Amino acid sequence: MLFRLRHVARSMALLATTALAGPISGAHAQDPVAPAASNDSAARPWVDPKLPAAARAEMLLSAMTLEEKLALVYTWFPPLAKDPAAPTDMIPSAGQQPAIPRLGIPALRETDASLGVANQVEQRKGDTATALPSGLALAASFDPKLAYESGAMIGGEARAKRFNVMLAGGVNLTRDPWGGRNFEYLGEDPLLAGTLAGESIKGIQSNHIISTIKHFALNAQETGRFVMDARIGEAALRESDLLAFQIAIERGKPGSVMCAYMSVNGDFACENAFLLNTVLKQDWAYPGFVMSDWGAVHSTVKAARNGLDQQSGGELDTHMFFRGDLKKAVESGELPMARLDDMTRRILNGMFAAGVMDAPVVEAPQPIDTAKNAEVAQRAAEAGIVLLKNEKNLLPLAKTAKRIVLIGGHADIGVLSGGGSSQVRSTGGIPLEIPLKNGPAASFVRVTWHASSPLAAIRALAPKARVDFVDGSDPDAAAAAARNADLAIVWATQWTTEAEDPETIDLQGNQNAVIAAVAAANPKTAVVLNTGGPVLMPWLKQVPAVLAAWYPGQRGGEAVARVLFGEVNPSGRLPITFPASIDQAPRPGVPGFEQIKASPDRGQDVRAIKPFEVEYREGSDVGYRWYARQGARPAFPFGFGLSYTRFDYTNLKVEGGAALKVSFDVTNRGKREGADVPQFYVTPATGARPLRLAGFERVTLKPGETRRITLVAEPRIVADYDTARPGWRVAAGTYRVAIARDAGQPVLTGAADLQERRLAP
Repeated sequence: MLFRLRHVARSMALLATTALAGPISGAHAQDPVAPAASNDSAARPWVDPKLPAAARAEMLLSAMTLEEKLALVYTWFPPLAKDPAAPTDMIPSAGQQPAIPRLGIPALRETDASLGVANQVEQRKGDTATALPSGLALAASFDPKLAYESGAMIGGEARAKRFNVMLAGGVNLTRDPWGGRNFEYLGEDPLLAGTLAGESIKGIQSNHIISTIKHFALNAQETGRFVMDARIGEAALRESDLLAFQIAIERGKPGSVMCAYMSVNGDFACENAFLLNTVLKQDWAYPGFVMSDWGAVHSTVKAARNGLDQQSGGELDTHMFFRGDLKKAVESGELPMARLDDMTRRILNGMFAAGVMDAPVVEAPQPIDTAKNAEVAQRAAEAGIVLLKNEKNLLPLAKTAKRIVLIGGHADIGVLSGGGSSQVRSTGGIPLEIPLKNGPAASFVRVTWHASSPLAAIRALAPKARVDFVDGSDPDAAAAAARNADLAIVWATQWTTEAEDPETIDLQGNQNAVIAAVAAANPKTAVVLNTGGPVLMPWLKQVPAVLAAWYPGQRGGEAVARVLFGEVNPSGRLPITFPASIDQAPRPGVPGFEQIKASPDRGQDVRAIKPFEVEYREGSDVGYRWYARQGARPAFPFGFGLSYTRFDYTNLKVEGGAALKVSFDVTNRGKREGADVPQFYVTPATGARPLRLAGFERVTLKPGETRRITLVAEPRIVADYDTARPGWRVAAGTYRVAIARDAGQPVLTGAADLQERRLAP
């Protein structure tokens, strides 16, 4: 949401008089569900919560005037909303739809995003919130229950801070390891991403607020996102990115879908009739509303006809398309009144279905149990940490170690987070912020650390040890400090942000040289990757232990320390493939990068870049499917992750017929309790396509414990999409299955025959 945040940064002077008084603290308290308006159900029959949302929306729609309908299809951007018609009660935030008191319609107050209640560039002075780990960290947990709990927590904080719409639910699949916004999303697999996004949305909306799902669809890179055209075939799109959205919408039932900036197959996403009308509203029968991303609207009548229901933060578009122009189009008949009614109906339906109409936004900040919520963030971080390597059982660390050296990454003060609209100013403070000097994100993004010191956390768990910190600026000094330590820990960082894609997935600066020097000086070296996604590791053979900690949120230091010392048994599994070299990826370089690099202002004028196409040649074979198709062996495959215990899989039973079903035993053969994630992959026996993840389950077992797991394959994963029919088709025939530790490591294999099956689009 680049335009939105750029203007936030330029409009800080406007915010001082309306900022919140300060951070909210104290016991968490959900406000009671209250009626939206009068109890007079005869005068306002739509207030009856026992009625279906669709019926209530229809009743309310019939009572609305033209002006009231028009008021709902446009949201204002608080820092720039100077029009006399703008609401006077706006909170500095992402946007606001005005209330209509006559009908009991509350204001919609919108806030970013999936990782917590965002407060980019500190619009609301002193306001902090609980910062979850990155989306990739959540995806690495493979834990739908944790996704729900995390969503419920940030949704509760949003409501307590007077918001009732969260611009959350990011489910765009990772197609390139260098994507600047990969950290926000949920990895490369449609089943995993869709399942976890759906549960997160469900958790958010349990607070009687709306969650979006975004960015619809194929928003796979940040470079040139306002002008790029994503090119892909329909079947491939349905089997990958759209399937992730479909699963998430079915599970989470979000009140709104946010369309994306770029074009898809020649039409802007926010006026793309195929995406919005054919797929979303017709094939999936989605009843809620489509809101634009901020600055993503390009027309009035075309956008409305092709499925856009609400222009969001319209001051950031080139024109207020859904204000006076929309009214004129309706009054002249250029846009049928029936379409405006449908736009309004969908917004009302989203509000009723999510419970917003029955629990209006609170008018005063409510107490929040920040300590309890921080525990949710820490559990999420711990569950998502992936142990990538552990030669000779270097980890967990013995608490009897006498000397430990921690090197680099500002690990003495905190943990790095990702930049952009998801940036949370976390409870506990921001110990370090570094402004950017150039590039598309420079005007609104700061490189930001959460105040969760790994150094302090390690010292707390090893109080008798000498624990030193070295900043890592000099490889020789780092090696000298590590030489006589019982253990050297290098804290490696890679910063990524919305609005920009990194030029490389190498660790930035001299970090590779530091790691190599430290490993040469001390054979007991562990590397912690505090990164937005995969990185190249030229030193991997020399380092015995590696942890992927992602952006671990406001309790990240404590979470990593607990894994290092064995207080927590690592259980994360990679939701994204780590390539061995960048040329293994479908696109080794960033399309459009050279154009931006060559522009005089380094691409800060995001609309001035020459349009370009990105051909997604991998089609539906995203991530691990691409590597399998190419016969490439990555550094670490999708689904990979080690533990401090050992799990065995035995006694596989495979059943076919109408559905593909497997059952098997999982046994903890080690001496520690731990969680495992057995993964169920399927492919046609003909070898017509690469394997696909069709099911998974996270299971926690005590030493010696065995549990029988039963998984039924998601039928759309087994199927191909038939554009001629149209719909999903499971071809009759034999299918091979694998119960695996990761996409490259099958343990149990079998096969079964399936009958032909057809499913709706």
